[in-house]
Amino acid sequence: MSHTLAAEKCVLVIPARRRSTRLPDKLLLRKTGKTILHHTFEAASQAQIPQSLLIATDDQQIAAEARRFGAEVVMTDADCASGTDRVAQAVRPLPQFDIVVNLQGDEPEIDPAAIDGLIASLQANPAASMATLAAPIRERELLEDPACVKVVFDNDQRALYFSRSPIPHARQWDDQLLSATPPLFHQHIGIYAYRRELLLRLASLPPGRTERLEQLEQLRVLEAGETILVTPIEEPTRGIDTPEDYAAFVARRKAG
Repeated sequence: MSHTLAAEKCVLVIPARRRSTRLPDKLLLRKTGKTILHHTFEAASQAQIPQSLLIATDDQQIAAEARRFGAEVVMTDADCASGTDRVAQAVRPLPQFDIVVNLQGDEPEIDPAAIDGLIASLQANPAASMATLAAPIRERELLEDPACVKVVFDNDQRALYFSRSPIPHARQWDDQLLSATPPLFHQHIGIYAYRRELLLRLASLPPGRTERLEQLEQLRVLEAGETILVTPIEEPTRGIDTPEDYAAFVARRKAG
């Protein structure tokens, strides 16, 4: 790795909004003794590469909780259209950072090594402007679930396409395809590292045709001709979206 690439500075931003339809006020739930946001912050803090870690929010209660456990907080506009827009707004006044990681606040079990791997892949590939994670799919139900986003990538780990459909699509199905090594099917994990220039330009890129069809923002990046790197990890991260997800997380913490 050249000196210039090694010198690229990285900031990790956790966009944290209060409103959540399926699990109200989820980031502030604290049955384990710590809020979900606090757990996510602690896990992210163990990543070695980022030089800085921020929580970006438009909510005073979230901000107060983040400051309580020692996080640096950036207040953003209430009308940010997405977490990506919130992250972009938070880093716009911070030109010292070349790479920006966007980690959702509901990822309390994120592996810090996966965050570092994501950033390292971007640092090692100056032609790419974005990186994300993927994990093997070993169950047919998951492969066919539109809520599970699939990704196909080439031999250099550049994303070819993201879809809610099962991709690649087997012309003749055989259950053994699910246990192939290396894996044939991958689930996209929604954690991103961006080069600053692309992140700040994203909001002004027109929505792509396939993005509008699939409702997947990352397709806008591919349609604009940019390269997205995909770093495979062994197991999917377990984000918290529903009361059942949270109950399972609390049970794992107690068992651990």
